[in-house]
Amino acid sequence: MSNSSIEEDSIALKGYIKSFPDFPLPGILFRDIFSVFQNTDGLKLLNNILKKYCNEVAGKVDCVAMLEARGFLLGTLMALYLNVPCVPVRKKGKLPGKVAQLEYSLEYAKDVLEVQLGVLKEGTRVLIIDDLLATGGTLQAAVQLMKKTGAEVVQAVVIMELCDLEGRKKLDIPVKSFIQY
Repeated sequence: MSNSSIEEDSIALKGYIKSFPDFPLPGILFRDIFSVFQNTDGLKLLNNILKKYCNEVAGKVDCVAMLEARGFLLGTLMALYLNVPCVPVRKKGKLPGKVAQLEYSLEYAKDVLEVQLGVLKEGTRVLIIDDLLATGGTLQAAVQLMKKTGAEVVQAVVIMELCDLEGRKKLDIPVKSFIQY
């Protein structure tokens, strides 16, 4: 596995991702990253992908911003491989202390993202990590929230992208996805 490319590992990883029709709503085909975590070979593939990717972006980022909740599982590893801190980006009311927040619209509701104030300094180069890019609403809000704190978002990285939903078009930053549907 370690001599393979990111692309080869990504193709293999796709085989570990399970799909669940009509979840959480009728007509939605849910792609589940947790199925990767239920198999040690799948988890090793994911780990290899993240490690190789971190080698590509090493020195270009100062911090990893992890989107709630699946981004937490990925971001801590990336922060270790990059030797930079990581910060959680959470839903409203989940972080202690003073926070910066941003309200945004989802396909069927509104939500609020928060990050603790003082953890990102002006000009901090941030890499945002999440498991999935679908419509782009949450990732777009996270980018705006990072900019609101004075940070510079250099890239977003997701494990899976649902290309038909064109979420990438909402973003004004580079996006790296390993698996496309």
